[in-house]
Amino acid sequence: MKNIILTGDRPSGKLHIGHYVGSLKRRVELQNSGKFDKIYVMIADAQALTDNFDNPEKVRANITEVALDYMACGIDPAKSTIFVQSHVAELTELTFYYMNLVTLARLERNPTVKAELKQKNFELSIPMGFLTYPVSQTADITAFKANTVPVGEDQLPMLEQAREIVRSFNGLYGETLIEPKAVLPDNKACLRLPGTDGMAKMSKSLGNCIYLSDSADEIKRKVMSMYTDPNHIKVTDPGDTKNNPTFIYLEAFSTDEHFQRYLSEYANLGELKAHYERGGLGDMKVKKFLNAVMQEILEPIRLKREELAKDIPAVWDMLYKGSEEARKTAAATLADVKKAMRIDYFADRK
Repeated sequence: MKNIILTGDRPSGKLHIGHYVGSLKRRVELQNSGKFDKIYVMIADAQALTDNFDNPEKVRANITEVALDYMACGIDPAKSTIFVQSHVAELTELTFYYMNLVTLARLERNPTVKAELKQKNFELSIPMGFLTYPVSQTADITAFKANTVPVGEDQLPMLEQAREIVRSFNGLYGETLIEPKAVLPDNKACLRLPGTDGMAKMSKSLGNCIYLSDSADEIKRKVMSMYTDPNHIKVTDPGDTKNNPTFIYLEAFSTDEHFQRYLSEYANLGELKAHYERGGLGDMKVKKFLNAVMQEILEPIRLKREELAKDIPAVWDMLYKGSEEARKTAAATLADVKKAMRIDYFADRK
């Protein structure tokens, strides 16, 4: 069996550092590992339309932004096929067939769907397209016979539902689809990066993100205004590091080498945390160090992105070619699915 990756993001806005540590960085590592036969990276515009159906221009504009973010972070079109979901019509047909393999009650129980429904205040006015997002995601994964899906922790319920649908299909129609497995970030701090405001999730809609495209000044402003421990009022006060976004970010981004360059009085993060927890260390000092770390990591991404943005037609040409390639692969899988279901009525006439 070939080792194939399918991964992607909804183009509802620019990508932020939560995307970077949650999956983007890992995708680049996997891409360059030489262990995979094929890698598909999808810009999920059709799924983005499920809760932006009244503003398709927003989705259209963000396709460019996401493509730039991908390549700036190291996703290489020569090694990975980057494509636009809506250009691959076969995904819609697969979704329609898979809908028969899952109940409404099961979709409503999906923890990721429940959380997002609550966040978006849909209540009883739930767009059907949004509710069936896990089914659409199953179509995306299976269309490319992907056995590996790099995801953030919040997407695990989605992948479990995809596995359920695959098992149901194969049980009914014979072994046709590949059951995928998740690949999570190695660093536990990267599993769920909180917002700069201390909220549990970094979200575009909440405005608590540091974007990959942010300028150096924007990064500094956001870092220096970050939520910390509300009980750490005086420098001498003991502080909490476990629920403190500044230290969670340092867990996700900093290395011992960063301490050598920017805060050499501490050998590593463990020493910095111990000092903060016993008192005597101010938040501003921690934030200044975090800013130095973030600037070092994000500057090369930003500069590469700015260079790529000088030729947007080339970006769209890359997306078109990738989408055409993806469509051919998805068409072959759809043919297999229809044959297994015995609905390939006119196959012998081709």
